[in-house]
Amino acid sequence: MIFQQYHAFDLTIPFWQLEPGQCWAVLGRNGSGKKRLAQAIVSMQELPEFRGRRFAVLSFEQQQALYEEELKNDDSDFMDRLDPGSTVRDLLNANENNLANLSFLGLEKLLDRGYRLLSSGEGRKVLLAKAILEKPHYLILDEPYDSLDQQSKVELNAFFAELSKQQETQLIFLLNNLDEISEWHSHLAILEKGELIAQGERADLLKNQDLHALLDFDASALPDWPESLEETNIPDPLVELKNGRVSYGESVIFSGLNLSIHPGEHALLTGPNGSGKSTLLHLITGDHPQCYGNDLTVLGVRRGSGESIWQLKKFIGIVSPELHRNHRVPGSALEITLSGFFDSIGLYEAVSPHQVEHARHWLCLVGLETKMQVSFKALSYGEQRLVLIARALVKQPTLLVCDEPTQGLDNINRHRFIYFLQHLATQTRTTILMASHREDENLPLFKHHIRLDIN
Repeated sequence: MIFQQYHAFDLTIPFWQLEPGQCWAVLGRNGSGKKRLAQAIVSMQELPEFRGRRFAVLSFEQQQALYEEELKNDDSDFMDRLDPGSTVRDLLNANENNLANLSFLGLEKLLDRGYRLLSSGEGRKVLLAKAILEKPHYLILDEPYDSLDQQSKVELNAFFAELSKQQETQLIFLLNNLDEISEWHSHLAILEKGELIAQGERADLLKNQDLHALLDFDASALPDWPESLEETNIPDPLVELKNGRVSYGESVIFSGLNLSIHPGEHALLTGPNGSGKSTLLHLITGDHPQCYGNDLTVLGVRRGSGESIWQLKKFIGIVSPELHRNHRVPGSALEITLSGFFDSIGLYEAVSPHQVEHARHWLCLVGLETKMQVSFKALSYGEQRLVLIARALVKQPTLLVCDEPTQGLDNINRHRFIYFLQHLATQTRTTILMASHREDENLPLFKHHIRLDIN
């Protein structure tokens, strides 16, 4: 496969040749054009010399598209029960034989569950399995490790190491971070602002200090931290759950769970995919129906006591894969950020000049000062995540609930978010509750560690 003086999809590639047997990693920051590069590679199948060659892509955009398609086909309103939609078994055309080599993904227990009912990490595993089972000639993997727990990452990395040795499938990885580049990646290319600016053998290119400088985070270049718009009384405890339980029929996600979070007691939630981390966070934010069947008090209010969900959400900031995939409404980056003041998906309220100024300030803090008027859907996945971070922080909430918040972020923006957390921890206004799979996000600021395991 050769790209020569290529100008399409807002990409510039002076020359790039992918030889059989090579395993490429393309490294690029958020907004560098990795999604467009994937489109350019897939478009090659229209050329005569690639007819009959199969191309497969794993990406967050693909995951979002499948989720939205499943929502269109939701017949719950016409049934006397929840429509689970397409099951994992149907999506994969799965049987024991074709899943034998993918046992480390742990899909067996998911086969009869509807796709849109899966967690982000579980959905990621399903689409990865689907791409691999297609046995493509070219497999494009856009951030394949994101959303996966540590054990899954280790086993997936070993699987890719073996797959890279085979001649049948050429692997092309699109990555945000240097630490995801492995020894079995034979070649490396650098994408910056829509241009392939460097390429070569991995070992040689990693010696280039300019590459490392390109990915370094400098907190001193950030604007000043904005002042809070208003003060509020902070109840103690912020969250209290007694003997918590969530189940679906005979399947128990967790039971007997006791949790108490006090102001300033920042908490980290860990555990493998499917252990119930997202479910617990949804209970707390009121986005899970079983929150009313539990002995749960949030911000001094007992769930099920007649409170409006908005009474509590006005004091909660949320960053999560579910919130991300539910942002399907039109709106600019600025409008989505402003919606954080009203806890709505989309902006439907009049805003004050002070709120607009505050939202603009936060978009500058997340590095999107030049993209405030760009449609949310036109942004890259990582840039969308930055907008949702600004949306959560714009009101500097009493409780900040983060579920894998750095998913899709490059090294610079991940460190940017960690800087935000560290700064919030020096204040007295916001308490952080965060779920993460990354070991390097177990920060000293987290004094409370909650570990969930699969039942």
